[in-house]
Amino acid sequence: MLTFAAGVAVLILGAELLVRGATRIATRTGLSSVVIGLTVVAFGTSTPELAVSASAALDGNGDIAIGNVVGSNIVNVLLILGISAVIGGGLVVAQRIVRIDVPLMIGAALLVMGLSTGGVISRPEGLILAGLLLAYTVWTVRSARREDPAIVAEYDDAFDPDTLRRAPVVADVALVLVGLTALITGGRWLVSAASTIATDLGASDLIIGLTVVAAGTSMPELATSVIAALRGERDIAVGNVVGSNLFNLLGVLGVSAALAPQGLAVLDSARSFDLPVMTVVAVACLPVFVSGHLLTRWEGAVFVAYYLAYVTYLVLDAVDATSFEPFRIALVAFVAPLTVLTLVVVAVRGRRPVI
Repeated sequence: MLTFAAGVAVLILGAELLVRGATRIATRTGLSSVVIGLTVVAFGTSTPELAVSASAALDGNGDIAIGNVVGSNIVNVLLILGISAVIGGGLVVAQRIVRIDVPLMIGAALLVMGLSTGGVISRPEGLILAGLLLAYTVWTVRSARREDPAIVAEYDDAFDPDTLRRAPVVADVALVLVGLTALITGGRWLVSAASTIATDLGASDLIIGLTVVAAGTSMPELATSVIAALRGERDIAVGNVVGSNLFNLLGVLGVSAALAPQGLAVLDSARSFDLPVMTVVAVACLPVFVSGHLLTRWEGAVFVAYYLAYVTYLVLDAVDATSFEPFRIALVAFVAPLTVLTLVVVAVRGRRPVI
């Protein structure tokens, strides 16, 4: 457990150093604060997932790699976006690019589900996913130039270019190198500790990846989004979650599959339950970009409650509790009630004038 905690701490430190150094370097190249926020920061907060899943893939432990990506995406939307909405008094998002990115996130989730139907995400398929991330990044850079001035001002305030340029270039490069080293080291520790925990508890590597590993690697996203919500930077709070989820699906899963000797094997349980849950959770983001662009405080609370229900399901499944079957029936369709709620909110919002 100490190794696991140390791994999480080193991963968080590594992500922070990498994001800080990369942000400063990106600022020197002339990239706008919007581009930096939507790419460098959003992707940078997902580097722990990349470090852990890539390390697991190289070690032949695809279950942790898959579980980490799927679990992190569920954590990002239900827990992180939910908490951000609760403490921020709701999230009102008027950002055009988020309204486009959410459908892209849903599409990426459906694509991953489709690739996993054969039980393996192969190396060529992993390269395709990584290529799609590259195309998405290029599109983001180009489209950000046409972003609304109010959104640009929000990002300029959060990532002040003048302040970022003050540090020496050598210091920025050093931050990136130290951050990468910490990520690699922390990733190895976390994978090793997670496998040990799974063995000791009698739980599968997939469940450990979906829960403790996913929660640990999602700490940077949690910190970034919650702080942004408290500061009233709600576009950044949502953009960070959506950008991170896209990076997880296309970048983390793509690189991990490309590195795995035989591709990433996807267990039947993941294909029949966890991947569909991840996809429906992505669909639950629809109210964010439908008319009104609002995720209210109570909806955020519902998101958090669903995450707790999902984790309870996994725990009961792992320990094979006698109460597991009734709970499975009650959760049946974890997918159905969340989907119905989403569609109802969309229908109600669709009748309101656009903000």
